Amino acid sequence: MIPLRRYWPVAASALAVVALQVVLSLGNATYYMTQITMSAYYALVVIGLCLLMGYAGQVSLGHAGFFAIGGYTVAYMTTVNLLAYRDVPLVRWLQSLHIVVQWQNLYGAEVLSFSPWPAFIAALLLTGLISLLIGVPVIRLKGHYLAMATLGFGLIIYRIVLGTKSLGQADGISNVPPFHLLPWLEVNGRAPFRVQNYYIAWVAVLLAMVLAINLVHSRVGRALRSIHQNEEAAHSLGVNTYRYKLAVFILSALFAAVGGALMTHYNGSIGPSEVTVMKSVRYVAIVAIGGMANLWGAMIAAILLNFLSLRGVFGTFDDAVFGAILIAIMLFAPQGLLRMPKWHAVASAGRASALALQRVVRGRTTDTRRPHG
Repeated sequence: MIPLRRYWPVAASALAVVALQVVLSLGNATYYMTQITMSAYYALVVIGLCLLMGYAGQVSLGHAGFFAIGGYTVAYMTTVNLLAYRDVPLVRWLQSLHIVVQWQNLYGAEVLSFSPWPAFIAALLLTGLISLLIGVPVIRLKGHYLAMATLGFGLIIYRIVLGTKSLGQADGISNVPPFHLLPWLEVNGRAPFRVQNYYIAWVAVLLAMVLAINLVHSRVGRALRSIHQNEEAAHSLGVNTYRYKLAVFILSALFAAVGGALMTHYNGSIGPSEVTVMKSVRYVAIVAIGGMANLWGAMIAAILLNFLSLRGVFGTFDDAVFGAILIAIMLFAPQGLLRMPKWHAVASAGRASALALQRVVRGRTTDTRRPHG
């Protein structure tokens, strides 16, 4: 039987999300939902990275690259104009299956491109394939060697994005159409869709949290914890450490790709600023703040810090602030600022203190009742 208490934070978070939406709507401050929604999509990257760092013990400085792969794939596929090839049998066949659709962009021009759903699936497949090809050789590395290898991957993606004309180079890709999840539900950043997209983003985050919680409390999660504590000992006990680390690496990359794809449809564009090294450093810093193996702490830190950043609180020192935070956390709070206490240990200590106090009281009572010579 699955213990339901591990899902209480999910239910509490859902109630908090609804309460926040009501407060913002009543206070005519729904414009805050734009930054909260974007922060939620960034949180998907952080949740996946928390699994990789906190449970598999692998540090990645290339997850901004996976975010960009998801975003740029859907952006390119949904904006590339196939109108000149509409008479080609393959294009006509894809159009009959609604994989390729015709629509009008913001300027009223006719565009024949891939539908968002096939583009989204293609983005996940491409991310999974690239993360597999990267992970097979890289995941065997440890410590700073792994970090440097993933950093190199992130730099490669950045240079590809910046130098490829079809990807917009420094300007990125704009005019990305909304993502119609259902006929009445779409990922769209326009003001009339703020509340709807606020809930779409939070549903994605909470589903990711449920998936991560189930993984952590499964047999796989126990294997990952043993790998993180002592990889050699886990391997000697028969745990396939390489397979588990590779699987979590791919899963975390898919989380980042989902966030990148949804963010691109929400903003209607994506640019090379999402692929910079500092973006990857920011994700690592947020995981460190929340706690390396603390999914809820990482998620809360991702929402708060990204919201403050998107609101311009840090100004032009945005990257410097996250770099300084990462250094400070590593020096003074390696377990994270939002590391959740082990409540069962707290409860045990409380019970022990109560029993000790009870013994002291009983001893004093016995002394007062004992007759004095």
